[in-house]
Amino acid sequence: MIDVVLLIGRLLFVALLYLFLFAIMKTGIGLVRGQRKKEKTWNLSVERGPKELRGVSIVVRGPIIVGRSPSADIVIGAGYVSARHARFSLMGQNLFVEDLNSTNGTYVNNQRINGPTALRSNDVVSVGDVSIRVRRN
Repeated sequence: MIDVVLLIGRLLFVALLYLFLFAIMKTGIGLVRGQRKKEKTWNLSVERGPKELRGVSIVVRGPIIVGRSPSADIVIGAGYVSARHARFSLMGQNLFVEDLNSTNGTYVNNQRINGPTALRSNDVVSVGDVSIRVRRN
């Protein structure tokens, strides 16, 4: 008889342990989902340039390369654009653009940049005659 009581006690203990772990997991997943909803994202929108690029919008989740090379994330098929012209990259919550030693340079709000440059929402990055507006949502 005592063996049956101990067995039932063990089974109840294991069941309560699983319920406790399930409650912790559910709470943790809810917290993570809530944090992602509040997190702001950076978007790149091509406003001026070839008609096949106009209106293209990209959410920045990692480095984005702009250039003439087919391996670039935003491909600009023009002779004045270097194969790997510029790179957008996230550092924490901030977005930076960097010229990758291009011949004709990269411009932020009509100012040529020389190194990694922090961007603000509504800044315009120009690569030749292509204008990319940066927005934080």
